[in-house]
Amino acid sequence: MHRRDFLKAAGALGGAFLPLSRVLAAASDAAPAGTGQGSAFDYAWLKGLARHLADQPPQAGETTLPPELQGLTWDQYQAIRFRKDHALWADDAQARYRAELFHLGLYFKKPVKMHEVVDGRAHEIAYDPAMFDYGDSGIDGEALPSDLGFAGFRLLHDDDWQHDRVAFLGASYFRAVSRTLQYGMSARGLAVDTGLPRPEEFPDFTRFWLERPAAGSNELTVYALLESPSITGAYRFVIRIVEDVTMDVDAALYPRQPIERLGIAPLTSMYLVGENDRQADWDWRPEIHDSDGLAMHTGAGEWLWRPLVNPPHLRFNAYSDQNPRGFGLLQRDRDFDHYQDDGVYYDRRPSVWVEPRGDWGKGSVQLVEIPTLDETFDNIVAFWNPDAPVQPGQELLYAYRLYWCNTLPSQPELARCVATRTGLGGVIGQKREYFSRRFVIDFRGGPFPFDADQDVNVVPVIEHSAGRVEITSARPLHAIDGYRAMFDLVPPETTDPINLRVYLKAGDQPLTETWLYQWTPPPVDERALHNPGHLS
Repeated sequence: MHRRDFLKAAGALGGAFLPLSRVLAAASDAAPAGTGQGSAFDYAWLKGLARHLADQPPQAGETTLPPELQGLTWDQYQAIRFRKDHALWADDAQARYRAELFHLGLYFKKPVKMHEVVDGRAHEIAYDPAMFDYGDSGIDGEALPSDLGFAGFRLLHDDDWQHDRVAFLGASYFRAVSRTLQYGMSARGLAVDTGLPRPEEFPDFTRFWLERPAAGSNELTVYALLESPSITGAYRFVIRIVEDVTMDVDAALYPRQPIERLGIAPLTSMYLVGENDRQADWDWRPEIHDSDGLAMHTGAGEWLWRPLVNPPHLRFNAYSDQNPRGFGLLQRDRDFDHYQDDGVYYDRRPSVWVEPRGDWGKGSVQLVEIPTLDETFDNIVAFWNPDAPVQPGQELLYAYRLYWCNTLPSQPELARCVATRTGLGGVIGQKREYFSRRFVIDFRGGPFPFDADQDVNVVPVIEHSAGRVEITSARPLHAIDGYRAMFDLVPPETTDPINLRVYLKAGDQPLTETWLYQWTPPPVDERALHNPGHLS
C-alpha cells in the first residue's frame, strides 16, 4: 500500500463459539443507533461470525463509489471534515474518548460498517451527511447514497481534544502516536504473503464495533472483523492512553486456504536514507526514515539490533526463535540535527514494540526491505511468521500488546547500538591495494562508562558469513559515554549478501546487545579504491 494513501489521511484466547444457528441469525448488521434494542454482541459472537465466514465464498473485493467521490483530489478530500459535535460520546462529559469517522473517497474506496456497543448490544451507525462539513470539496452530501458507509475512524482523548491519537484507515492498517503527538509508522491486522514473488494479499477490516467506554475509564475497546480471500479473523483491541498509547490485541484467525507466509502483528515503516546507508543521497536532508532498526528480544533472552537499509533489490531475512519476548521497529535516533526536517519531524516518529502475551511457539521474526526512491512509500515490513503450516479449518489464536512509544517499556541492562556507519575501508594515508568496507558501530548505556578505577579489557566479537575481517578495534567513545567497535570487511569476488554479527565483551561477559547486519558487496568492476594522486 502506498504510504501516503494511509499516512496522510488520519490520522490467551478462549475457543467458545455460539451455535451456528445463532451466528447466522445475528450475522446481519445491527440496527441503526437509536432504533430499537440492537443485537447482542460480544467477542465470542464475533469469533463465531469469523469462523462461519471462513467457510463461505469470499465477498467481491472492490466497491464502486459514486463518481464524484472517485474523482476527488487530495485537497478536496482533505476539505471533508467530520463535525466535532457528531463525535461518538461527545455529549458525555465523563467520557475520556471520542470517535470521529472518516469519509469515503480518494484512495479509500471500500466501505467499512461502523457500530457502537452499549451494554452488550450493538447498533449500526448509519451514514448521515450531517456528520460532515464538506467545505470546498465540491461534494453535495445530500446527493450521496444513504447506505454509503465510512472509510474508518480516529480516536481522540481528553488530554487533547484537538489531536487524534489513534486511527484505523485503509485495509487493516492502523496507527497511533506517542507523547510527541506525531504519526509515523503503521501496524496492520495481518500480513499475507509479504515479500514473495507474487502480489501480496491485503486483508481488510470490514466492520468495526466501538464499545462505549465506562464513565471516567481510560480504556476503550474496539472490535474488528477481518476478511480476505484466504482468511478471516476476529480482533479485539483494548486501547489505553497515558502519555504513550498501548493496545492489547487478541486475534482469532480462520484460514480459508493454505497460506505460505502468514505475518502476525505486522509493522510497516519507511527507510529512505540514514547514516549507514547513503545510496539515496540526493536529498538535502541527512536522514529520512520513520524507523532506523529492527529490535528483537529472543525467547532465550538475547537482545538483537538490526539497522535498516534501503536495499538495491528486495531483501528478505528471517530470524528464527521460539516464544519470542518481543520485537519492534524503532526510531532510536531522536536528534533533530540528524534529520533537519521541520515539516514532518522524523525525530518525533513513534517506535512500535510487539510484546507477545503467552507462548507463540516456534517461528521467526521476518524482515522485508524493499528499494524505494522517495519517502512516500512504505518499504519496510516486520512480522512474526509461525513455523507450523497454515491450513484451512484451523483456529489460530494470538495475543500481544503493542506499545507506541519513544522508549521501550523494558530495556536491556546491556549497552545499546545507537549508530551504525559504513564507508570505504583501508588506512588513511596509505595506498589501498584492494577493496574493503569499513563498519563503525557505537554503543551506549548499560555498563558504560566504566568507573575510573576499573581495569576492563573490552574486545569485539565479530562473526561474518564470508570474506575476511581486518583492522578491528573497540575503544571508548567519550563523546557519548560509550564504546565504538570498528572493523574492515574484505569481500570475496561475488555479490552474494554477507551476514555480520557483532557485540562487545569483557572476559566472558557480554557488554552490549548483538548487532546484526547484511551487506551486499558491489560488483568487482565497481569497487573503486579512491586512492589520491600522491599515493598512486
